[in-house]
Amino acid sequence: MKVDLFDFHLPEELIAQTPLEKRAESRLMVLDKQTGNLEHTKFKEITSFLKPGDCLVLNDTKVLPARLYGTKKDTGANIELLLLKQIEGDVWETLAKPAKRIQVGTEVVFGDGQLTAVCVGELEHGGREFEFRYDGIFYEVLEELGEMPLPPYIKERLTERSRYQTVYAREEGSAAAPTAGLHFTEELLEEIKAMGVHIAFITLHVGLGTFRPVSSDTIEGHDMHAEFYQMSSETAELLTKVRDEGGKIYSVGTTSTRTLETITRDHDGKFAEASGWTNIFIYPGFEFRAIDGMITNFHLPKSTLIMLISALAGREHVLNAYEVAVKEHYRFFSFGDAMFIK
Repeated sequence: MKVDLFDFHLPEELIAQTPLEKRAESRLMVLDKQTGNLEHTKFKEITSFLKPGDCLVLNDTKVLPARLYGTKKDTGANIELLLLKQIEGDVWETLAKPAKRIQVGTEVVFGDGQLTAVCVGELEHGGREFEFRYDGIFYEVLEELGEMPLPPYIKERLTERSRYQTVYAREEGSAAAPTAGLHFTEELLEEIKAMGVHIAFITLHVGLGTFRPVSSDTIEGHDMHAEFYQMSSETAELLTKVRDEGGKIYSVGTTSTRTLETITRDHDGKFAEASGWTNIFIYPGFEFRAIDGMITNFHLPKSTLIMLISALAGREHVLNAYEVAVKEHYRFFSFGDAMFIK
């Protein structure tokens, strides 16, 4: 299938550079995946489309301040590292800029020397493995020296780290936020629970795949980067109960979707306690086993994310909805507005 089938015109000014002051005031487009019909409202009205016994599945990954700026010890040249995933101990896979200046043995210094890193492996696409050296607790050092790793299309600097963190984030390890969840406030989640809607949590630590565009001409030629996921027995039991009792399961974001579909694919369509690495690539033709619908943001042209939602709602329905979103000046991507596919 050609990647160009998922192209559309997106004016640059619709790519949101900053988050809204009030999360739940984001706009919400509701797409009926069967008919293609559209409704327009505010995100806080999501309660109107949920029923007692339904379940929202949230990705509780917590974004690390994973972007580090340092200098090469021998030359003083500026180096930028983006931590992607912990390999073992203090060895991390990173994206390095400029990668051509970094070979095995290169040492990089951060801050006043309280953190150093030595390159111990070279990977493709600017990837490097670094072993970090420090005193104390690594995450505390990272909190002091690191910056939130905003996507490259966002030009403005984020002064409040919490704006790129969901209100329910708790499992540290992500290189990017599961941005569909940024619309929720604690108050809205309490309102949803009071309705009798279940809230379930899974974890997927977002990695390199979020930053990699599809560079091949066909979908089949694209390789997804593996990301770590886990689901508890409590969540598996809850989701099984919801399904058995006729409730609908709605994933919040593409990361939750990929996690649930990975687990049900590996367990004969059932929910189960599980953890591991997934490189699942969902595009039209995919058979969904876990979810009935999802909440998501508006994605970039020809991205793996728009392919995923096209698999759920149909390419024509999605591209029509996106055409309307452009005309109605919806905000796109990480800090943008939301879509509910039901």
